[in-house]
Amino acid sequence: MRRQHALRSKLFAVVAAAALSVLTFGTPAQANHAWGSYHWARTSNPFTLKLGDNVTAAWDSYLSTASADWSQSTVLDTTIVAGQSTRSCKATSGRVEVCNRTYGNNGWLGLASISVTGGTHITSGTAKMNDTYFNTATYNTPAWRLLVMCQEVAHTFGLDHQDENFDNPNLGTCMDYTSDPDGPPSNLHPNAHDFDQLEAIYAHLDSFSTVDQTQSVPQVGDDRASWGRLVARDGARDTFVRDFANGDKVITVVYWVR
Repeated sequence: MRRQHALRSKLFAVVAAAALSVLTFGTPAQANHAWGSYHWARTSNPFTLKLGDNVTAAWDSYLSTASADWSQSTVLDTTIVAGQSTRSCKATSGRVEVCNRTYGNNGWLGLASISVTGGTHITSGTAKMNDTYFNTATYNTPAWRLLVMCQEVAHTFGLDHQDENFDNPNLGTCMDYTSDPDGPPSNLHPNAHDFDQLEAIYAHLDSFSTVDQTQSVPQVGDDRASWGRLVARDGARDTFVRDFANGDKVITVVYWVR
């Protein structure tokens, strides 16, 4: 599916961020929300990114909706394939693994990690949903499940949040922190700024591809000790980096429970 040009809004800024930089936003209207300069290397647009389905039946519809939503981008499509990690969510080269599990009362609703080579090129991604909280009355709602699924999957593309203040009015995008996903407006799907930002991130082409490749990738777990050093703290979002051999890194962004 392709988003109609009539829905596009003017691109406010072009990403020019160095590796490991994290953009912060002074006002909710900010449209420049790349996650550093991280992106999948590819030789043409649009490219297709596989989302490995390691989730239980309770999450399948939310994964399907997020995949369909993000596939409206003009630069990327997503396709849901059989997961290769089960609920352990081990990263798999060239694709994204999506998982849910009762990860414990550790303070986070959702967790996204990307493996990076060459400073900026994503080689794998994982998106985890913490059922310890989603099994509670507060978060066991379609709105919360869809918001967090939509957001965590998008981080593996290189997108960051548009706004990280829970108390600001909803921006009408799943890339917005909120205390009320239903709004109004609802924060359950991407908005025009998200698609504009994806176009900015993927405006250039690479001479090689990291999509759908088969090679070993570094791994981190679901516990803070495995994420490496804290490099940024902005509102309810923490970003961690763990360095591996040969310049490879794993960057993890955490969606904390308020």
